[in-house]
Amino acid sequence: MAKTEFKAVISSNILGIAYDEDTQTMQVEFTNGGVYKYDDVPQEVYEDFLNAGSPGSFFANDIKGSYGYSRVR
Repeated sequence: MAKTEFKAVISSNILGIAYDEDTQTMQVEFTNGGVYKYDDVPQEVYEDFLNAGSPGSFFANDIKGSYGYSRVR
């Protein structure tokens, strides 16, 4: 994933989200310092996540378990 800017979200456990349109990969940075990359995420899902009233709930319900992922750090 190319150097992509993280966009901050208001959440107790998520600091920010980054997205690469070309590869449809999304990175999520958590408050515990972990960063995970999620594969094959449609841009609409990223935008919904970014604009969710509760990013933590959106992550739990719509991201976790739905996309392949790997730990970045």
